[in-house]
Amino acid sequence: MGPHHPATHGVLRLLTTLEGEVIRDVKPIIGYLHTGIEKTAEDKAYWKVIPVVERMDYLAYYFNAMAYCGAVEELLGVEVPKRAQYLRVIHLELNRIMSHLVWLGTTMLDLGAISILWYAFRERETVLDLFEYSSGQRMHTRYFQIGGVVEDIPAGWDKKLQRFLDEMPTRLDQYEAMLSKNEIILQRLKNVGVLDAQRLQEWGVTGPLLRAAGVPWDLRKATPYSSYEDFDFKVPVGTIGDNYDRYAVRIAEMRESVKIIQQALNGLPEGPTITEDRKVALPPRHELATSMEALIHHFKLVTEGMRVPEGESYFPIEGPRGELGCFVRSDGSSKPARVHMRDPSFVNLQAFGDMARGEYIADMIATLACLDPLLGGIDR
Repeated sequence: MGPHHPATHGVLRLLTTLEGEVIRDVKPIIGYLHTGIEKTAEDKAYWKVIPVVERMDYLAYYFNAMAYCGAVEELLGVEVPKRAQYLRVIHLELNRIMSHLVWLGTTMLDLGAISILWYAFRERETVLDLFEYSSGQRMHTRYFQIGGVVEDIPAGWDKKLQRFLDEMPTRLDQYEAMLSKNEIILQRLKNVGVLDAQRLQEWGVTGPLLRAAGVPWDLRKATPYSSYEDFDFKVPVGTIGDNYDRYAVRIAEMRESVKIIQQALNGLPEGPTITEDRKVALPPRHELATSMEALIHHFKLVTEGMRVPEGESYFPIEGPRGELGCFVRSDGSSKPARVHMRDPSFVNLQAFGDMARGEYIADMIATLACLDPLLGGIDR
């Protein structure tokens, strides 16, 4: 099957052994995108790596940037201002909602419910409008910088965000009213693609797939970063780890993301949005006309980039598909000696064979959709 089947969410080939309509074995074959992003990152100054890594999992660009920036910040020992941490959380959770909306729309399309795709993309457009308003770009925004965010939110952005937060829970109610008790959805998802928690953990599976099997593992709770410890939210879990549980967990996660964003917006602290360490962040433009030191810092950062102390760091965060981690090794120069991402789509895809074996071909389509793999992250 594939590599250009609409159910594969990217360029994925599935070597499938059949007995009639029943799946006996599945071997995922990857490598069709071969972007070489990690290798490219080693040939760029630290701050120039951000737009490159954003393009791996192209539905989780804020998460890619967060993992990379977090690893570099650990090596530098840079403290990110509180306001910047809250702004990061707001954009990360908006990105999580956006990613889950694309998953919901495309999964229901794979099951024949095309209307849901239009509804989900309607809300996605609102999120992308918010991203464009705060950063200038709908996707691959480069809004996260090493040491904070590129600039503060513009006037009026908070009001647009509040309108979205007021509306989104009612939209989720509508999705659930159409889907959660729909007889076709129940027959296609209930008790299909079941994989227990122990087997998922043996494969290293994380995120909604693991939580759907009843394991409340979420890095935002387990090892909080970017002030996630300040927010009150639940970790949704399923019971048996079938495709219906995976659907229900992601819907519940979107509701929790709305709550987190609301808390971050209500408690948004005053203060700077990026570190004031001039060897890490560009000085404000107005200083360049009056300060020779600021001009020198600006020139050095733009031409050469920052020098990062020798060492290595691994920074894991909770992405829309599970644990997204970035490993960075520094040799003391202005370019990383090694950048490696632990992308959850790559790890989670290993469990697909166990989920699909013994199911029908049509159920394999539904299971692959509920796996939510992004080939941009797998073939990075």
